[in-house]
Amino acid sequence: MDSTQVIIFDTTLRDGEQSPGASMNLEEKVRIALVLEEMGVDVIEAGFPIASNGDFEAVEAVARAVKGSTICGLARATKGDIERCAEAIKPATSGRIHTFLSTSPLHMKYKLQMEPDAVLAKVAESVAYARKFTDDVEWSAEDGSRTEHDFLCRCVEAAIAAGARTINIPDTVGYAVPDEYGALIAMLFDRVPNIDKAIISVHCHNDLGLAVANSLAAVARGARQVECTINGLGERAGNAAMEEIVMALRTRADHLPYRTGIKTEAITRASRLVSTITGFVVQPNKAIVGKNAFAHESGIHQDGVLKHAQTYEIMTPESVGLNRSHLVMGKHSGRAAFKAKLKDLGYELGDNAVEDAFTRFKDLADRKKDVFDEDIVALVDDAAVRGNDRIRLVSLGVMCGTRHVPPSAELELEIDGEVKAVHAIGDGPVDATFNAIKALFPHDAHLQLYQVSAVTQGTDAQAEVTVRLEENGKTVNGQGAETDTLVASARAYVNALNKLLVKRQKTAPAALTA
Repeated sequence: MDSTQVIIFDTTLRDGEQSPGASMNLEEKVRIALVLEEMGVDVIEAGFPIASNGDFEAVEAVARAVKGSTICGLARATKGDIERCAEAIKPATSGRIHTFLSTSPLHMKYKLQMEPDAVLAKVAESVAYARKFTDDVEWSAEDGSRTEHDFLCRCVEAAIAAGARTINIPDTVGYAVPDEYGALIAMLFDRVPNIDKAIISVHCHNDLGLAVANSLAAVARGARQVECTINGLGERAGNAAMEEIVMALRTRADHLPYRTGIKTEAITRASRLVSTITGFVVQPNKAIVGKNAFAHESGIHQDGVLKHAQTYEIMTPESVGLNRSHLVMGKHSGRAAFKAKLKDLGYELGDNAVEDAFTRFKDLADRKKDVFDEDIVALVDDAAVRGNDRIRLVSLGVMCGTRHVPPSAELELEIDGEVKAVHAIGDGPVDATFNAIKALFPHDAHLQLYQVSAVTQGTDAQAEVTVRLEENGKTVNGQGAETDTLVASARAYVNALNKLLVKRQKTAPAALTA
């Protein structure tokens, strides 16, 4: 391997899915995986096969669908986990088993309740067992950044001796700072005698906002794999954001002379897809992919950018696949122009999907004066997340206003193929709509979040609604887009319910690595 190459290990489908509410079904995982493959991601961690039958099937489906990336599954240091993982990745052109064990004093004492010598023996045993199924085994020292150096060196040496080709040193709780974390990686290169037989990987969480900085510090000290997620998705404050890692290496090659194989022009598309599927809206000021990342409102900034873009832009919008919005589509646009626009926006759809998207576009153009690129992205992504829903919105009519009558909703839903209708009232039009949904599909989920944002400017803009539901400790996010905010709200709530039905089938085991 070229000494300047950095392997990108994307764990959006595994660690990203551990975010409360970010559950994805099999079709959604495969769709994201194919975009990651198209981007040039080296390793895709597709899930945790032992967690549930759904997780196993999703990893197996990704392994069948993806040919250009290594497909990885996660396994605890037990034979059952490793065997289940090996079975799930079997269809992959290139498969990896990623096994892990805690090594910090805190985790060994309170989580594992094991003595260090027993942990060390388990490391070697689990890696050797995983090697019986594949030559590509990765071992992680969970809570590695808080592990005593002497013990960490012994564990890393034992894992490599047992056959691990990649060694991951996670900052599991986001505790490290860059100089400390970089020094930790350098220490391993200095002290572990067989370190040259493995690639050193890093997996940083963002609890202190330092995940990307820590990852880059580790790369500068010899790490050659970075584990990250699209949009920084992940548990608690999330993971190192892939788009930030990649663009930092590309933009500051003068200071960080390393490269990745990522096609950065696909970044914006991947970001939007993950946001739509998970229901996690990207904050406007998010680096690289936020709505304001290339926006300039200050007069001084606008003047500078007009004279020379690099006065205030250190990278071009086009370098991350962001096309400036142009009002080039309307109700008179034909299929050929629409298909060309889809391709320009990074979509490769089948004939049926194009026809469905074109029909929705025409409907939108009849209701909305100006159709922006963002509008087309919203309608295509909104349709794509509803492929196998058990519950579908058929129609909605709402009565509300200042008259002294309670707001009410007339709703029709298709539930498992049967259309049902109801009339419901509420404190407001949204409350009435959600009460109607609950009347047709009774459930005990609690509404935790209701959020509305405009896709574009103007009073006729599409509303993008996010709904978060919680049931028995499980949370899901649903999303819907429509020019009618109430219809978008109903779509988002129904989308969340469908995801909740999927999540009810998942019962993840304890002790997931981070």
